[in-house]
Amino acid sequence: MIDVVLPVLDEVEAIGWVLQRLPGGYRAIVVDNGSTDGSGARAAALGATVIDAPVRGFGAACFAGLQAATSELVCFMDCDASLDPGLLPTVVAAVRRGDADLVMGARRPQRGAWPPHARLANRWLARAVNRRLGTHLTDLGPMRCARTEDLRALGLRDRRSGWPLEMVLAAGSAGWTVDEVPVPYLRRAGRSKVTGTVAGTLRAVKDMQAQLTAHDHAPPTTVHPRPAASTAEER
Repeated sequence: MIDVVLPVLDEVEAIGWVLQRLPGGYRAIVVDNGSTDGSGARAAALGATVIDAPVRGFGAACFAGLQAATSELVCFMDCDASLDPGLLPTVVAAVRRGDADLVMGARRPQRGAWPPHARLANRWLARAVNRRLGTHLTDLGPMRCARTEDLRALGLRDRRSGWPLEMVLAAGSAGWTVDEVPVPYLRRAGRSKVTGTVAGTLRAVKDMQAQLTAHDHAPPTTVHPRPAASTAEER
């Protein structure tokens, strides 16, 4: 079984579609980050494990989900129907084989799925990461997979919008192999709380700029991922 952390804030419109498309062998951990539309109750009714993260923030929700995960591998993805959970095995494959330590789904958007301001901000961030880590990333996508204990050992601290970037920077600095695979990016259900507006995107970029600055002044890290192991849990 592989745990899938799904941060949720008022996603009742999308949560059914997401959970029903989760492949066999994957367990949904829905982290309710203060929803007022019944998202948590809806997820529980559909059989998901639901935990509450009352402190608002994307990173806070992701951290709570990571702490609740019990599988050797853990995945993260948005729960707004913009990403098809049926593609999770594609993201997981390289980590399972030991070819990479952190793999992200690089979004390939359908028309109208990704606001231009958000796409430009993400492209700028990907280039900033590549300059620092020597990677060749095109996206810092929210669908991703890594080994659970290795990810915990990175000691990620951001509890806001900088969490996704902090994960990549910390992983690269620790000597991890960071890679990506292309995944379709669909029109989300409902309105984005972050990139749906220019103001939301600017707040996210501010959080991520803080992560870039912190990375540039941080001493080298020594958290190395463990070798991949073939276990019954991963089969």
